[in-house]
Parts: sequence; C-alpha cells; structure tokens
Amino acid sequence: MYTEHDTTPAFEKFYLPFGGHLNGNNRWVKLTDIIPWDDVEQKYKECFAKKKGRKAKSVRVALGALIIKEKLNLSDEETVEQIRENPYLQYFLGFEGYRDTKPFEASMMTHFRKRLGGDVIGQINELIVVRYQRKKEDDERKAEEEQRGKGGGGTGCGGNRGQLVLDATCAPQDIRHPHDLTLLNEAREKTETIIDRLHAASGEEKKPRTYRRVAKKRYLEFMRGRKRNKRAVRKALRQQIGYVRRNLKTIETMLAGFEENPLSERQKRELTVITEVLRQQLYLYKNDTHSIPHKIVSISQPHVRPIARGKARGMFEFGAKISASVTEDRMVIIDRMSWEPYNESEDLKVQVENYRARSGHYPASVHADKIYRTRENLRYCAERGIRISGPKLGRPYKDSDANKDKLRALKRIMKRDEAIRQEVESVFGVGKRRYGLDRIVAKTKATSESMIMLCVLVMNLDTILRDLFLRFFGFAYCYRKISSWVHQTIIPSVHIGLVDFLLMVKTTSNMPDLRFSGSPM
Repeated sequence: MYTEHDTTPAFEKFYLPFGGHLNGNNRWVKLTDIIPWDDVEQKYKECFAKKKGRKAKSVRVALGALIIKEKLNLSDEETVEQIRENPYLQYFLGFEGYRDTKPFEASMMTHFRKRLGGDVIGQINELIVVRYQRKKEDDERKAEEEQRGKGGGGTGCGGNRGQLVLDATCAPQDIRHPHDLTLLNEAREKTETIIDRLHAASGEEKKPRTYRRVAKKRYLEFMRGRKRNKRAVRKALRQQIGYVRRNLKTIETMLAGFEENPLSERQKRELTVITEVLRQQLYLYKNDTHSIPHKIVSISQPHVRPIARGKARGMFEFGAKISASVTEDRMVIIDRMSWEPYNESEDLKVQVENYRARSGHYPASVHADKIYRTRENLRYCAERGIRISGPKLGRPYKDSDANKDKLRALKRIMKRDEAIRQEVESVFGVGKRRYGLDRIVAKTKATSESMIMLCVLVMNLDTILRDLFLRFFGFAYCYRKISSWVHQTIIPSVHIGLVDFLLMVKTTSNMPDLRFSGSPM
C-alpha cells in the first residue's frame, strides 16, 4: 500500500542535533531541487495496490537511495550506513531532521530496484531532461528578448533546429566469459545437485549413478591440457552432453515417483534452463556451428545474449543492447533496450519522433555512423528537412579541378559531422568508466535494467549540476559556444592546417625535409 508523502521538507527547518544549518550550495541540496519529486511520485505509486499491504517507503527514499548508491559507487550495505551518518543524504531522502538510525534494511535496495523498473526510471530520466531543457530554453529566450529590447538582434526559432546524435552500445553483464564446455559442465553439476535432492526426498537406499567423478576428471583434463584442436574439443563436448542428457533422464524418472515436486523454485528454474541448454548444444554439435537464435550463455542469467560488437578486445559482448540519443548538452536518453541483438538503424525514426515530442520540433541535423544511412532513413529525413551526416548517395565527385571546391567543402562538412558524432562515443566512455555501465552486477533481468537506467540518470544529473555551476558564474553560454566551435572547426582542421603550415615554411626557406610517416606531404 502506498500513501502520498510530503516530498518537499523545509530546508530551513531541517533539524540538526549539533546545531547549525545545512549549506545550500551542497550538491545533494542542489540535486533535491533538480528532481521533480511530485511528478515522480505519481509514477511510483502506480506500482502499489491502494488498500493492501503495509505502508511503503516514499518514492524519495526509494529513488534517492538508488541514486546515492550509483553516484557514490557503494554496495547496498554501505549505502545504508552512509545515509545513517550523513545529514545531507537524509535531507536528500526527504527526512525532516537528522537521526542516527538506519532508515531501512539493506535488503530493501533490491525491492527498490524491482519496483522502480527500467521503464519507470527511463520515464523519470526523460522527465528530468525535458524539464531542465525547457527551463533553460525559457531562460535563453528571456535573455534574447531583453537583448532585443535593448536594440540587439535576435535569433529566429522557426523550423528545424538543434542537433541529435545517435548510437548504440552494449552494457556488459558481470558473468563468466561463456564457453560451451564450461556451460555444459555447470549444467552437469547442477543436475547432480538436483539428483541428490530428489534422492534424499525419496528415502531410497540406492542412489542413481551419475559418473560425476569420471565426468569431472575428463573435464579438468581437457581444460588443463595445452593441445585443444577441433577434434579434442568435439570429443569433450560429446562427453559432457552425454552426462547432462543422462542426468536429465534420471531426474525425469525420479520426479515421476513424487506426487508433489520436492524441488525448490530456484531448482525448477534451473532445470528448465538446463533442458534448453542441452537442446541448443545438441543442435550446435550436430550441425558443427557456433550460432543459434536465442543462445543461452549463462544458467543463472538466461536472459543474457551475445551481442556482436566487433571491438578490439572481442567480437562479442554479453549484456543488454541500448540505443541512445544524445542532445547538444550531453544529456542521454535511452530510446530502446533489448537483450536480443537487433539492427540499431531501425530506431532512427522512433528517436527522431521522440526528439520532436520532447522539444516540439524536428532536429536540424542527425549525426550517426554509416549503419544508420539506409535508403529508408535517408528518405525519411529528407521529407522532414533533416540533414543526416555522411556522404551523399550515388557516385562521388571526380577528383578534378572543376570539382575542387565541392570536394573541399564536402570534406570540411564530413569532418565537422564526424567531430560532432564523436560526442556520443565520449558519453559512452564516461558512462562505462565512471558510472559502471561496463559491468552490471545485478542478477535478474528487471534489476539489471534498473541499474542501466540508473547509471544514465545519475550521469544526466551530474551533467545538470555542472551546467548549473557554469550558469552560476555566468559563462555557460559562452563556454557552450566556444566548446562547440572548437569541436566543429578547430579539431577537424588542425591536421590539415599543420600540414599547410609546414609546406609553406619549407617552400619559403631552406628547412630540412620534415616528412614523417603517415603525412600527406
């Protein structure tokens, strides 16, 4: 049961037993004003029954505790201790005064992640981003009106405006790197545990044979051996498949003798997953292939799938694939999350329409890599007056004197577009190195989605805090313009400018040859 709470305690009346007042410039106090708690509460209370169960914790406690955990990179137990010791964190959670007691048990953090699923946190993230962007647009519009009133010129607001950067990435799960043989060995060990459980429940003296010692010995001999040719791999796979198949038949026979299934819920789930793993591995072995739709790579997390990425450290990553939109202010919005592999070019139309729903207009340009430049996407953008980055369709211009200016202008535009598109790579890098997107440690599908969305939410909140700091000192607008000018103008042309400068100096002086490897001189 959920009842509405007063989510805005008075800042001046916050009680401190040792006297004094909270500092209004503290980051947790600033974050309290950024998050629209009243709107968030309306979404949170939909997860509860109206008149059943105990009274639930407020949304400010639930969401605030998750934000604290992700922002400070803490465990669930350490998060509760930090909240108990820090008055600023207690104010952020909506308490009326400081109290030296645990606000809740650490196990409640798991319930918070389940209640605030990935969809709810995604809506909260979009709500915060849209609210802050509209507020900033209103401030800039008022500043332009004041400047226009003083005789200054204003910028038009009609038509398409703004830019949208698109890309997709993978949020890897914290699982063991999957191999077919290790997966079958784990399945064999779990089926042996299930057989032991059924034998103890049956009360019979003789236990069915499982050959567990022989199976383990053969597995370890293969894993510790140095020569692993294709013939040895297939032999080891055939052996482990046989052991798992035999154990499953034994379990089926033993279960037929029980009126009620004596297995725990976890063992029932594992048995279902192992049955599917055996079916997939039999198909892979008989067809001598490594690919199968919906391939299971972890028994404890059967929702995880291999995602083809083609990166330097590995062709595959194992986790959820996400399609993200990045605004001009480095704000990230997740438009799609899926555990199954998909082509991210299919999301361009949805992402552009979501941008229009948030801002009220289409973007002037869309910056994405080559996979998004399908004919359907190009036609869609052309009909709406949106310029999509990349070269034009058809034959390229001939390298002649007549097309020299066109080639130079096209090269300049492509370099500028690529510099803008690189922004999304920077955002993903920060998210994976600083905010934990490179290693999701949750177990279930729901909690993993919640953690992914929380990482993005905390990243956006930090971006807003930095922007507020710049606006406080009055040079945020200049900083944004200078940064955009540097990324779009200076960086793409710095190499060409350096080469032209060296050529000019060399032709006007008796300098030695300054050519170096990889230079176009």
